[in-house]
Amino acid sequence: MNRLKKRWGIISNLQAIIIFIVFAITGSASAWLSKPFCVWLGITKEDFGGWFTLIRLIIIFPIYQILLVAIGTIFGQFKFFWNFEKKMLKNMGLGFLFKD
Repeated sequence: MNRLKKRWGIISNLQAIIIFIVFAITGSASAWLSKPFCVWLGITKEDFGGWFTLIRLIIIFPIYQILLVAIGTIFGQFKFFWNFEKKMLKNMGLGFLFKD
């Protein structure tokens, strides 16, 4: 646990637990929200077959990113999750989205 706290730059076990809770809530919420979003867009398994899962994952990704920062903010961890998002997106080659 100490290695993870050091890597993430956090100081307490309580903060680590809060971060894990935020990750859990965000993952569940983004998967839950992607279903009505797919319905709204008219994306169904019958129409897209094997591509449906890939399309849904692509839809979940931006929902997850937004929810992660929003839910992290609600739990008082905005700074951690904002830095986490920037680092993740930079690693994906989307660093141009942020000015340093």
